Amino acid sequence: MNLQPSDNPDDLKVVLEAALLAAVEPLTLADLKRMFEQDLSSDTLRRTLDELRAQWHGRGVELLQVADGWRFQTRPEMQPWLSRLKNEKPPRYSRAVLETLAIIAYRQPVTRGDIEDIRGVSVNPNIIKTLEERGWIEAIGHRDVPGRPALFGTTGHFLSDLGLRTLSELPPLEELGNLVAPNETALIPELLDHETPQTFGAVIETARASAAVTEIH
Repeated sequence: MNLQPSDNPDDLKVVLEAALLAAVEPLTLADLKRMFEQDLSSDTLRRTLDELRAQWHGRGVELLQVADGWRFQTRPEMQPWLSRLKNEKPPRYSRAVLETLAIIAYRQPVTRGDIEDIRGVSVNPNIIKTLEERGWIEAIGHRDVPGRPALFGTTGHFLSDLGLRTLSELPPLEELGNLVAPNETALIPELLDHETPQTFGAVIETARASAAVTEIH
């Protein structure tokens, strides 16, 4: 198979498709450019990726642009069948973890003290550690007050796990309702005005499940 991706748009599409299907993590334009000896413009790559995305439209797998780059992932509606192939269940997070994550996501940057003021209880250091180890939050600075507490914000990895590109794509707060399972009623009045069936926990778990990347090894 004699491919000439630098000269033939169809060959370029084939190479990009193979790279994205084989990748474990999303690939940026800079990552994709490294595959070619001849310098390809970002516009050329974006145009080709858009064409590739259109070709996969309507299939069980879709090409998606997220915060960390481009990746193939299974479509959300495939999860009822695909979940039966997995022996391990996705991690479930406690109400405290999900509440803390929601506060950081929608009020960032925030300090641990800010989170405690909103939740009305102290924040266990292990909650922050859990979210940091998951790669969903990070310290992005310090507040200029005595003690200089760390300011926390969400990461690009958090957005990518939700299949999003920017924070502006997060669901509106009024669509989140309860922060955990539907049978729990704990709400954060300072953040949420309406109670709806959709939960923040469900948003996290559904997004993580639908973000199962198709890998070829």
